[in-house]
Amino acid sequence: MSDPVESVQVFILAENRLLREALTRILNKKSDMRVVGASAFSPDIVEQISSAAPDVLLSDSAAVALSDLRLVSEVRSSIPGLKVVMIGMDADHEIFLRAVRDGIVGFVLKDASAMEVAAAVRSVANGEAVCPPSLCLALFERIASQNSHPASFVIRHNLGLTRREQQLVQMISHGLTNKEIASQLNLSEQTVKNHIHRMLRKLGASDRLGAVELCRLPGAAA
Repeated sequence: MSDPVESVQVFILAENRLLREALTRILNKKSDMRVVGASAFSPDIVEQISSAAPDVLLSDSAAVALSDLRLVSEVRSSIPGLKVVMIGMDADHEIFLRAVRDGIVGFVLKDASAMEVAAAVRSVANGEAVCPPSLCLALFERIASQNSHPASFVIRHNLGLTRREQQLVQMISHGLTNKEIASQLNLSEQTVKNHIHRMLRKLGASDRLGAVELCRLPGAAA
């Protein structure tokens, strides 16, 4: 864990003025926090936040949505080391997961107490991550599903394979049957067979394992 931050500089981004003012009062009462800016979303909001140079951006999900969901990644690019805490209107898994992909490290719900919001800001400033237990579970499940068939080798890119065919090679390399591949890709087993047949013909391979070896980049780990 990082050393505690003595005075956390916070920028509040929220569409509701009452919410901005309430959060400003709450955080400024904390001896280890100082609000350095508060605003609703505007076209120049990234510049505003950058000029304030906060340690933590505390934003509601409505403001992020108004930026076409680009705000988090843009502001983090402008301020290296910035930590972002989002206040979500509800426990929407997709909004949360998109926010995590963009780089937030804290997520609290709109019914969180003042103490919980302040604790989230303090935690992320100290190098921790914060999210409600139900959303943490969604994150773990998403990561597990994405790694159900991780790549074990790097595919050559000069073989003319389509993206689907490259995906099939990866899955075959993990020993998945046509039926298992069909289930994971939500395709019929016959469609998978057709894809594999075309792939073998394109590669000049006699069988599935031969296709895997032809596609493996020399020196890649098995």
